[in-house]
Amino acid sequence: MQNIKNMAKAIVQREGGYVFHPNDPGGATKYGVTLATLRQLGLDINGDQIIDEQDVKDLSSEKAIDIYVEHHFNKPNISLLPDIVHENVFDMYVNSGRHAVRLFQQLLCDMGSLISVDGEIGPQTQKAGKRLAQAAPDHLNDAYAIVRRNYYLSLGDERPSLRKFARTNGGEKGGWVIRAESFMSPKYRLSSLEFQMRVSKWV
Repeated sequence: MQNIKNMAKAIVQREGGYVFHPNDPGGATKYGVTLATLRQLGLDINGDQIIDEQDVKDLSSEKAIDIYVEHHFNKPNISLLPDIVHENVFDMYVNSGRHAVRLFQQLLCDMGSLISVDGEIGPQTQKAGKRLAQAAPDHLNDAYAIVRRNYYLSLGDERPSLRKFARTNGGEKGGWVIRAESFMSPKYRLSSLEFQMRVSKWV
């Protein structure tokens, strides 16, 4: 299993520096850590007794890594999942919180497991994940990456304001899709034509 801190470092590198996109519900973001996250965790980065946009700007990459390891890997119990999906689910948890776990649980159900889809990693999810990882060690991570991609595309279907995250202005794959596909085997990635056909109804 890849070192957890190295996974977090890779996420920080993928997320990049400070941005403030009006369509991002989390608000100002740096290294993928949003203002909403800092407020939820009560993290006053600069110690001025106010958690605001300046705290996001002052966030260091080292602190972002610590936040990810503690609140996006350890607390959700991602370590209980099969090693093969750790990095994939961890990365998705940074993007969407407990929904990352719900997507994994739904995948387990679709593959024949009878577990609750509740966003909590407990004994049932651990046992089902272990069983399917043993049964399909070469496919479980690919399957989850495909689920991620489909989820991102479905968000674009439902919410036009989010399409810019899944498709570039030039009509090619956007950051969300590229990110999901980076976790899957190349043979499962959409070709440029397949992608354009998938999003052809988007304005």
